[in-house]
Amino acid sequence: MRGGVLHLVAGMAVALALASPASAQKKYDTGATDTEIKIGQTVPFSGPASAYAGIGKTQAAYFKMINEQGGINGRRLNLIQYDDAYSPPKAVEQVRKLVESDEVLFTFQIIGTPSNAAVQKYLNAKQVPQLLAATGASKFTDPKNFPWTMGFNPNYQSEGRIYGQYILKNHPHAKIGILYQNDDLGRDYITGLKEALGAKAASMIVAEASYELTDPTIDSQIVRLKAAGADLLYDASTPKFAAQAIKKAADLGWKPVHILDINASPISATLKPAGLDISKDIISTAYGKDPGDPQWKDDPGMKAYFAFMDKYYPEGDKLNTVNTYGYATAELLVKILQQCGDDLTRENIMKQAASLKNVTGSLSLPGMVINTSPTDYRINKQMQMMRFNGERWELFGPIIEDRGPAG
Repeated sequence: MRGGVLHLVAGMAVALALASPASAQKKYDTGATDTEIKIGQTVPFSGPASAYAGIGKTQAAYFKMINEQGGINGRRLNLIQYDDAYSPPKAVEQVRKLVESDEVLFTFQIIGTPSNAAVQKYLNAKQVPQLLAATGASKFTDPKNFPWTMGFNPNYQSEGRIYGQYILKNHPHAKIGILYQNDDLGRDYITGLKEALGAKAASMIVAEASYELTDPTIDSQIVRLKAAGADLLYDASTPKFAAQAIKKAADLGWKPVHILDINASPISATLKPAGLDISKDIISTAYGKDPGDPQWKDDPGMKAYFAFMDKYYPEGDKLNTVNTYGYATAELLVKILQQCGDDLTRENIMKQAASLKNVTGSLSLPGMVINTSPTDYRINKQMQMMRFNGERWELFGPIIEDRGPAG
């Protein structure tokens, strides 16, 4: 009998030994301990893109909620935020400080294409994750060349291809005039559109007009696109300039089909300043629930978001999609960190971010899931078209998935 017990104990010891590497072994890189995970971020709290400051404020509030609930696997989230004023040189200075002085484990949701572009090479050279970057430029979902960078926003080329699919199906004889921001954002939107239009791009696109972020107005560009005979305006811009485009088109009595990229779709930042009445019938896309849309009033995810805002960020505008965006990105980061378990190395963080399987965000549109892989860093590949009715955006049509240039 005694031998049997010894045999049983020995067997248990072997089982425990086999189980321990996975369950008990803790692995940390700089910025992670038994009690804390240090996260770094730059946000345009001031400057020309300060409309996005709410993103960082919502994320800080979300992490406060997580910490009050006991953190992630017992570890407190320590979010260190600096203002980069949407200035690339300032972003470089602040990100270096985060990595070299604050010694964060990774950066999270650095906001904007210019700031992310300015620090991408540095972070990859240092092998510090540039996680869920708040940009959709294609160079931020390029694991082959930048394995430590993963963007969150729908890839601008993907979104452009989705608009191209929509135009071919619904406006096959359109004369397209393109307004675009002269940077990665604008150029990626044009690339995606042309890839979807294929051979028809040359005949359908009648004019292109670019602007610089420093331009005071884009009136002349809108006049030029109208004069070219365009009856569909493809507007790859940001809120300030999109609002100017809507106003100028109305002043000219020009009423093209107006497709507006997702970055410029917030009602509060673009359509209200332009005028809700003259913004009617503008078309864009969405991948998240709009808190101002009454169809979500009984939705569990939206109810949880409203309760969170009331308790943790009461001064924030609950209906501003900037804040739902901040909430959704913080929620996804928590999911990735939970998947990491006790292996909080930078390598494992990227590994877990690149192996998301059928993840559904609580504020994602129904039917949308997140799937990533080591060769596909695109988080949001599905979108649904929406049209502005003069008061709010209304979703229409099926969920459209971008399957790449040949898709």
